[in-house]
Amino acid sequence: MTTRTGHRAAIALLGAATALFALAAPAVAAPDRKAASLDVGRLVLDPTDRGYRGSLPVTVTNLGTTATYYSVTFVEPVGGSFEGLTPEEACVFNGLVDNRRQINCMVPGSLLEPGERRRFTVNFHALTPTRDVAMTIKGGLISVNSGDGRDDVADRERFTTLFRSTTGSLRNPVPYVQDQQADVSITTAGAVTLTPQEDGSYLGRLPVTVTWDGDAAHEHLSVEAIGLPAGVMIWGTDPQDLPSFFTWFAVPGEQFIDGETRTFDVLLRAEPGTAPGALGTVTFDLDTMWDGNVVPDPDPADNTASFTVTVAAAS
Repeated sequence: MTTRTGHRAAIALLGAATALFALAAPAVAAPDRKAASLDVGRLVLDPTDRGYRGSLPVTVTNLGTTATYYSVTFVEPVGGSFEGLTPEEACVFNGLVDNRRQINCMVPGSLLEPGERRRFTVNFHALTPTRDVAMTIKGGLISVNSGDGRDDVADRERFTTLFRSTTGSLRNPVPYVQDQQADVSITTAGAVTLTPQEDGSYLGRLPVTVTWDGDAAHEHLSVEAIGLPAGVMIWGTDPQDLPSFFTWFAVPGEQFIDGETRTFDVLLRAEPGTAPGALGTVTFDLDTMWDGNVVPDPDPADNTASFTVTVAAAS
């Protein structure tokens, strides 16, 4: 697939909105002993009607003699699976490690007093098809900083991720391997007619269907309209829950799961004064976005769909 840059700025803004918000830690006196300990439990992802969910129990203890705040850093076990902390706290993404996000989160709550233990969970939702066998991912690692917002590590712990089978078993797990390519396709109704509006403009709806296979990591799906006639622009989607701009839109809805098909309307608008008649053919080009980059597709031919645009004369 050809990587385009025309709408990268808007994609970057969308990705930034998706990627949580930056940490803003309070200013406190520097601890006289920057030290902490970290304890973690086992991460078990249980099957649901939409992939797997599970939580990693974490305990941070202030081993110093001064109240301070801490943060933890970890790599999500499955790309795109991180949901947040309980209790909620600020987190930020720090790039990819083996195509999975590295995440830094403040330890929930206020400053930890000397000797205080703080318990919380890190929550994950893996949008991969459930299986009748258990699966495992090894190599999980979480660390806690030394306090007062410093980057140096005070303690780290390894953990193993287990996927419980649909029969309830955790025995004899097989290795889990996430897809690295996004197998996605797009189709349209093939034609759209824009009809006159009260303000003199023209508006039409084009039904679009997107189908997703596999479990590749992704943040959102972006569609660029190529060959729009002069004066014709993308006016949004219905439903609309993600931004759209004049020449592209984001597929509405949450992340996809294997086998999911999603149908929605794309709204197209022509400016007042546009001459009625057949205006030409437009092509939609679909990209899967992950960490601001286009994910490769094993069959890019079905990532495009064309349709004709006609403006109806006023009656």
